[in-house]
Amino acid sequence: MPYPPPPRALPGPRRRTLLASAAGAALLAGCSAGPADPDGGTGGSPSLAERARARAARDSEDLVARYDAVLAAHPAVERLVAPLRAEAVRHMEAFGGGASAPSSSPSATPSPSASSSPSASVRAVPADQRDALTELAAAERTLADERAKALLGLPGELARLLASVAAAGAAHAFLLTEGAR
Repeated sequence: MPYPPPPRALPGPRRRTLLASAAGAALLAGCSAGPADPDGGTGGSPSLAERARARAARDSEDLVARYDAVLAAHPAVERLVAPLRAEAVRHMEAFGGGASAPSSSPSATPSPSASSSPSASVRAVPADQRDALTELAAAERTLADERAKALLGLPGELARLLASVAAAGAAHAFLLTEGAR
């Protein structure tokens, strides 16, 4: 049985022509870096990526200090907390922070009413071990959420690194929450 004749071509531009034109326009628009270029780094100011990397390093340093304070106040949780702290140090180093990582045994004083706000001193640790782990889990969770939101506007490799570290932070929060039970 023979094939039916092909349908009559409609007048106007063909689909391939339209797709090629759209792709060409996108390439031309992508090649021009105007003042709205988020990663341009013009004018001597640090780029968005550099600022995000520096902030992530500082946040990781703060988190390591929190881990140190909990370890100093509650040595009994070392088996759970020490590996998570080591990962936080690796995260800090991956972002270019921590020329010298804080020691694992700073002096911290347990306090019965430690505030969990980010502006509170990281040296203040709840006297109760469960409360200390819960507070540390909350800090990990908050930081993971902030990092997940921040990665949307970042360039590829830094976004992947930040996403990976955010996922690890969420896992740390889960492990700390389970350890507090």
